[in-house]
Amino acid sequence: MIVKLTQDLARGFKPWKDMFHENEAALNALGGKLIFAGTEKDNDNKLMVIIDFESPEAMKAFGGHEGLKAKRAAAGAILETTVITPMSGESFTR
Repeated sequence: MIVKLTQDLARGFKPWKDMFHENEAALNALGGKLIFAGTEKDNDNKLMVIIDFESPEAMKAFGGHEGLKAKRAAAGAILETTVITPMSGESFTR
């Protein structure tokens, strides 16, 4: 199940990127795999992430993980701006 996540950042991409690398194993353990993460060319505070989750339950486990939420917020993620959009079942990666 591939999802697109958009989120505003308060401190730019680098703190978020560092946080991700420190916590990638936790995402993987919850059944998620990062496909892409980056900010807009002209706005380092507009983040887009593509994640492939093993199942809807894995996505819910990630979204409800309080420890990871706290780490994302500490890295500058403005959690209340998060929008998660499930992609169609025809989506694919290579």
